[in-house]
Amino acid sequence: MRLVIFGATGRTGSEIVHRALQDGHEVKALVRTPEKCVPHQRLTLIQGDVREAEAVKQMIAGADAVVSALGTDRTTTLTEAMPAIMEGMEIHRVSRILTIGTAGILQSRIDLSKLRYEAGDSNRKLTFAAEEHHKVFKMLRSSSLDWTIVCPTYLPDGEAVGTYRIERDVLPLDGKQISTGDTAAFAYQELIEKKHIGYRIGISY
Repeated sequence: MRLVIFGATGRTGSEIVHRALQDGHEVKALVRTPEKCVPHQRLTLIQGDVREAEAVKQMIAGADAVVSALGTDRTTTLTEAMPAIMEGMEIHRVSRILTIGTAGILQSRIDLSKLRYEAGDSNRKLTFAAEEHHKVFKMLRSSSLDWTIVCPTYLPDGEAVGTYRIERDVLPLDGKQISTGDTAAFAYQELIEKKHIGYRIGISY
């Protein structure tokens, strides 16, 4: 499979790249600092900025699927990049996309008519990241793409142990955290298996 990964140098994105290469897939990534990536014969690195729409669209040519592990980092990079990613997928007739979101955009257990960040499930005062991911969720939901959004809760660095729980559209009950390793492991598996197309997937231990 030929994969395009945005956010390939991030904590979760780099783990997904590693798993894809390990399984023999071809990976192409648009990165600002190629030196952050370990060279590999099946990894093609293009230096650039995901906010450059034309560069993003060109990246998607020839791909079988797209992964966005872009973060927010208190910027609008994610919401600036996503329209170009989606347009590029339409132009090049690529339907499968998996993105890494946040548990804040899962449905609230306090008020089912709201998302977690809107209802205050997590008691987090800063909602900027969730608001950015919410915008992406709305973009994908209104599209015809085969999308899945993996929504981890508190995300410390850590290896995959495989004992996580997942649930469609809500966070598993009493879920407190999930490692970057297990988030990447599930995201990669779901990208390939396509079991949850059209859903946000809450993941936690």
